Amino acid sequence: MLKACLNGSRSRDEHPAVPVTPAELAADAARCAASGAAAVHVHPRDTAGVESLAPDVIAAAVTAIRAAHPGLPVGVSTGAWIEPDPAARVAAVRDWTVLPDFASVNAHEEGADAVAEALHARGVAVEAGLWTPPAVAAFRRWRVPVVRILVECMAQEPDRALADAAVLLDLVPGDVPVLLHAEGDAVWSVLAEAVRRGLPTRIGLEDTVRLPDGSPAADNAALVAAAIALGAR
Repeated sequence: MLKACLNGSRSRDEHPAVPVTPAELAADAARCAASGAAAVHVHPRDTAGVESLAPDVIAAAVTAIRAAHPGLPVGVSTGAWIEPDPAARVAAVRDWTVLPDFASVNAHEEGADAVAEALHARGVAVEAGLWTPPAVAAFRRWRVPVVRILVECMAQEPDRALADAAVLLDLVPGDVPVLLHAEGDAVWSVLAEAVRRGLPTRIGLEDTVRLPDGSPAADNAALVAAAIALGAR
């Protein structure tokens, strides 16, 4: 599976094509699906452009994407930077009126297990974000099933990111699907490693603003097309 990560925390100052509003996310999701993405991951924003887990914000983004491309799986983030209070993150999930297909939970964050349990109770598939070996240990204590593990390489130097990937891939449970990806300068090296290993991966303006040759990417669809050309599926 190639997932398109459309915006993340990236601002328009960093790239003018970053989608922010529900309509922009929807149009971008449809373009990425047409380019070969099998799912999208988004960070919905409120009217001020700030990431939010509020029910109306999640509902607006998810509803718009589903209207633009019915059947395309839609995921959101529950990162602690969006809502630092773990209890508030759980409460937000419980109050969602429109449910995404899946949501990512970073296992190293305080209250991650409770957020995962709240998502599972609502019928939202859980992705476990694992950045470090201690995060893998924390994840093993969760009491809920996950749809996939996200092995997320945060190092910017490609060789270091690849080394981190090898360590984490050796530690994660072997009976759960794994999606491998990186951010910044290491994105394309790690994506190539995911392709080599036959693993799902992701690409989009959340993770990089550049194509494999280092030139600026026009938009998310261009990044997806480049990943497809490198063998991601």
